[in-house]
Amino acid sequence: MERIDLSSDIRPLSDFRAEASSCIKHIHNTKRPMLITQRGKGVAVLLDIHEYEAMQERIEFLQDIHTAEEQIKSGETTPHKQSKENVLSRLKNES
Repeated sequence: MERIDLSSDIRPLSDFRAEASSCIKHIHNTKRPMLITQRGKGVAVLLDIHEYEAMQERIEFLQDIHTAEEQIKSGETTPHKQSKENVLSRLKNES
């Protein structure tokens, strides 16, 4: 995901209401999020749907890595040889 461009990706809520269609088009074209403000404070971030989905996938991947690291620390591992045998056995049973 691209970083917010402070000169063009921050809009007051009133401007967003008046120009919602062009704001959404801008987000889609630039692939950058847009910060919506109200009374000078950030209240929402608007993202392109594909950028949002990619962000969710990255979060899930990082969570999986964290889980794997915790399992390694606690000794919840399977030796490579045993894992290979398990996979080959499953493949053999499926055919």
